[in-house]
Amino acid sequence: MNIEILRDYVIQKPSVTEGFPFGDTVIVFKVNGKVFLLVSLDSSPLQFNVKCDPEKAIELREQYPDAVLPGYHMNKKHWNTIIVDGALSKTQIFEMVDDSYKLVSKGKK
Repeated sequence: MNIEILRDYVIQKPSVTEGFPFGDTVIVFKVNGKVFLLVSLDSSPLQFNVKCDPEKAIELREQYPDAVLPGYHMNKKHWNTIIVDGALSKTQIFEMVDDSYKLVSKGKK
């Protein structure tokens, strides 16, 4: 998994926009004007932040302690940082992105 594959997957979702509000090293993806994914462009391996149900976030962190961490610079109850180091499959990564998108898009528009 690399940034191009992740971006191509994310940008096809309805109402998604992307931008660089925090400088040119972090892509921020929003749905209906609300952030659901932040991707660091200068980290190796690739890593990104996604919103997550709090109970599921804890489960994922326990199951994948080296690949799913409390959200860096985010509310650690609701956000995870995902390290793309091979521990998670592409399907699992896309499911986390989908969950974040759904959580944010179902909020007020």
